[in-house]
Amino acid sequence: MRQGMLCGYRSRMSITTKQKSGSKQKTGSKAKTGAKHKGDAGGAREATGDGARLTVEENAESGFAASAQLGQHLQAVLVDLIELSLQGKQAHWNVVGRNFRDTHLQLDEVIAAARVFADTVAERMRALHASPDGRTDVVAQATSLPPLPPGEIATKDVIDQMTQRLDAVAGTCRRVHDEVDEEDPTSADILHTILERIEQLSWMVSAENREPRT
Repeated sequence: MRQGMLCGYRSRMSITTKQKSGSKQKTGSKAKTGAKHKGDAGGAREATGDGARLTVEENAESGFAASAQLGQHLQAVLVDLIELSLQGKQAHWNVVGRNFRDTHLQLDEVIAAARVFADTVAERMRALHASPDGRTDVVAQATSLPPLPPGEIATKDVIDQMTQRLDAVAGTCRRVHDEVDEEDPTSADILHTILERIEQLSWMVSAENREPRT
């Protein structure tokens, strides 16, 4: 009788083990099938060890994209603005002479405007899927601004030099304006804002060295 009970117990254990094994295999099969279906549902995503990768279409930027020419024009404005901000700071540190404080503070206005406008132009380029390049070597090579002399600079000379550089930035904006406006009026509106302020600063800075008309 004891032997019969032992046989019955072993039989029940064998059935239970088979049931658990079958359930585990079924669950694993469903999980794999579900993952496969999930990948297929996307239509184009590739399942990898790191997860699904975006397709070329899914990863693409949308909206209006700047032509190469538009990107180059905005880049030309950008490098001049960056250079203006750097030269303005160099002059700000090294100016000496009469009206030092006024000139020193006025240069900060030039620097602040150049920095804000440079950021605006760079972000506009990114909005149009162009890549702004503000690296120092690129700016030094591409800017239309003449280099600033080293060392201390007299206030009178700083006035003349910064006026020249403000006019150079305005000149770049005017040079590229019509072709920018033809392709993207919104970017041309940004140039209008830059021109308004830069030319105002040129007038205000240059007035320091002028005499009244006779």
